[in-house]
Amino acid sequence: MTIYRSKAPLRIGLAGGGTDVSPYCDLYGGAILNATISLYANATIEPLAEDTIYLEAVDREENISFPHVSAVTTHQGPLLLARGACVHIARKYGPLPSGFKLTTFVDAPAGSGLGSSSTLLVAILGAFAEWLHLPLGEYDIAHMAYTIEREELSMAGGKQDQYAATFGGINFMEFFAENRVIVNPLRIKQEYLLELGNNLLLYFTATSRYSSDIIAAQSRNVQEKKKEPIEAMHQLKQQAFMMKEAILKGNIDEIGRILDYGFQNKKQMAAGISNESMDKIYETALQAGATGGKISGAGGGGFMMFYCPGNTRHAVQKALADFGGRFQAYDFVEHGLTTWSIADNH
Repeated sequence: MTIYRSKAPLRIGLAGGGTDVSPYCDLYGGAILNATISLYANATIEPLAEDTIYLEAVDREENISFPHVSAVTTHQGPLLLARGACVHIARKYGPLPSGFKLTTFVDAPAGSGLGSSSTLLVAILGAFAEWLHLPLGEYDIAHMAYTIEREELSMAGGKQDQYAATFGGINFMEFFAENRVIVNPLRIKQEYLLELGNNLLLYFTATSRYSSDIIAAQSRNVQEKKKEPIEAMHQLKQQAFMMKEAILKGNIDEIGRILDYGFQNKKQMAAGISNESMDKIYETALQAGATGGKISGAGGGGFMMFYCPGNTRHAVQKALADFGGRFQAYDFVEHGLTTWSIADNH
């Protein structure tokens, strides 16, 4: 029996976050700069000799089974993304050769702000593509993940995560009406990338959040043509262009200032993006030597990032020791979704 595996990297958003969310990107066009890191969503499919479908998320200690694929539902409940992927694949490419067990594991908690939900879905689709020999390119898989998550399962959010997980690397992405997305990989000198990795601290605030409420409020503000939130998004789009230029030219110490510029604007997009405790963490990091930072993802919790020039990272780590969070080690990774299969000799 052959087993089919995939892994897709999580991402940190460096600039432009939120401008990939409809209706903003449909009306004005969005721009984002993000980078994939060495934390992953993993998926394994083991075909079975029976028709039963077993779904298990090891990190969440959740599992569910169905007698056959046509019994899989997409009502609310556990493992919704896995169920949504099964339904979509079976409808589009079925009938499936047999029942199977789908096992997943994500290196960061849901609600962390690193795009874990969309990345998990990309990994699941990758495992199906490997099993069923589906002729899907990066844009195909990313768009399929977006369709399942945002349209079929009605989960609020943007478009960047699916494309970051599929393509990998540091990308400048542009988003247009009718779901048109262009991914521009950036060629960055190795020493610039090493310096960025050394100076950019990733800090988990020990709180996860549901981003959908914040994103829904953000979308509403655009629909209602609220001037301040829309102007904040225009500034965030501009931030993505500023960040691209700074990284490509090696003006690495500009990045803290550009992050802070984005963070101040992002807080104007919708209520709940920051809160008193996160503002206190941010101010403490700045006092210890960081020159800027941001909340990763939609906001409200999860990971924060701080840019610490020179050797200030050590002072920032020490200053934040009392806040109950933890620093996350990571490296930037070039590869996006990776799939493979291997004979199971057990």
